[in-house]
Amino acid sequence: MNLMDLEAIYPRPRTTIRDQSHAVFPYLLRGVTINRNNQVWSSDITYIPIERGYMYLTAVIDWYSRHVLSWSLSNSLDSSFCIEALEDALATSGRQPEIFNTDQGVQFTSRNFVAVLKSHGIAISMDGKGRAIDNVYIERLWRSLKYEDIYLKAYETVADLFEGLTRYFEYYSHRRPHQSLGGKTPLSVYKQAA
Repeated sequence: MNLMDLEAIYPRPRTTIRDQSHAVFPYLLRGVTINRNNQVWSSDITYIPIERGYMYLTAVIDWYSRHVLSWSLSNSLDSSFCIEALEDALATSGRQPEIFNTDQGVQFTSRNFVAVLKSHGIAISMDGKGRAIDNVYIERLWRSLKYEDIYLKAYETVADLFEGLTRYFEYYSHRRPHQSLGGKTPLSVYKQAA
């Protein structure tokens, strides 16, 4: 390909673009031992390929149990679907984290997203620039989702994708044993330690 000056065509969406006018918060989790539910939640965005384009997915996950508390799908990268997922996690779990960790993307540094966290008294933590490893649990979720479901099923429509994601997240949290949890499911660990 180099000899012929050919280049593979594949998506290169940038889901983490920072707005210089938005506040950035320090990373609060360096050296912290995560030993209970609702100590740290995190969120991130990934793109999901469908037949005629892409959809964007965000999720909120509890670090200790790996339980997916909520998720939301959008066809644009505005912050509203991230706020929706956060508010849904707070409402459905009936709890709130001590610390909420994200990357420095414009969706998570937006005034509206930060306002929801501050109104609940939640400490805000943000990964360092270029440090995806700082949010390793949700990055691992994306990898599992894509290799166990998305790439195998190649969803054609948004409706099919939504239905497939609903099934996968139910499976991931309720029925899929996790090696890091001693073979337990995320939901059982989340409920057990609640």
